[in-house]
Amino acid sequence: MFKPPDSPFLVPSDGSFRVADALTRHTHADRATTRAKLVATGRRLRNQQRRLTANDTWSLLLVFQGMDAAGKDGTIRAVLREADPSSFIVHNFRRPTRHELDHDFLWRTSRCLPERGRIGVFNRSQYEEVLIVRVHPEILDGQQLPPTVDRTTIWEQRLESIRSQELHLANNGMIILKFWLNVSREEQRERFLARINIADNNWKFNPADIDERQYWDEYMRCYEDALNATSRPWAPWYAIPADDKPFARATVAGLIVDALSALHMQYPAATPDDRAHFAAARKALATPECDI
Repeated sequence: MFKPPDSPFLVPSDGSFRVADALTRHTHADRATTRAKLVATGRRLRNQQRRLTANDTWSLLLVFQGMDAAGKDGTIRAVLREADPSSFIVHNFRRPTRHELDHDFLWRTSRCLPERGRIGVFNRSQYEEVLIVRVHPEILDGQQLPPTVDRTTIWEQRLESIRSQELHLANNGMIILKFWLNVSREEQRERFLARINIADNNWKFNPADIDERQYWDEYMRCYEDALNATSRPWAPWYAIPADDKPFARATVAGLIVDALSALHMQYPAATPDDRAHFAAARKALATPECDI
């Protein structure tokens, strides 16, 4: 089975992860060096992506979670800047629609999973159902749940469902990497102020995000429970220090490249039939055609 890339930010699968111990900022080289590393890693990712597509055996799912202003959008853009856009797709999961609520809570993300040879990116994901919904359990009232559902055990049941689905996907060739962009409350405050004070960033500001800050501790407890319950070797979580955007982006990119490199993918070798077709095509193309 897939072995996750080693990292000091890997969330262990033994349930020992503590949010209070997770770094939001990490000592590292200067920003210019970090940005140069991201560019170089991007080229490596592009090469690995080509092999992923050519092999058509594995798929890659990248899940990004984090508090508001943690840098999910920017990280996804920066990490995939060098990738072939025809071979990946980003899904941004916001409030479920009425149609989505007519299905089980995994349905709307399940139908967006990447096929073999492609990369799928979830900007927020099914984990919202054990994060924001857990912080605001009144949301369950609008989810059309059967009266037999026990709301005292629903979070453990949902985490078990997510964990079981991820194991199933991994057993069928999907590489799953999950990134919690761990931003500090103070850094979030500064980013919200930038959205207010910089005119070109005003469109990013949502007053509701300020209201959610009062639930910070509850969110941290939910993240701790979710990461401990679902970080497994076949679907690891990485708690990425996110106060410094260049560092977070370079770290995420490096982990993705390491995961793909560990598959040791090669371009498919030509078969005898392929070589016969090559010879015939080479012969047909050997004589230049005259323009009329």
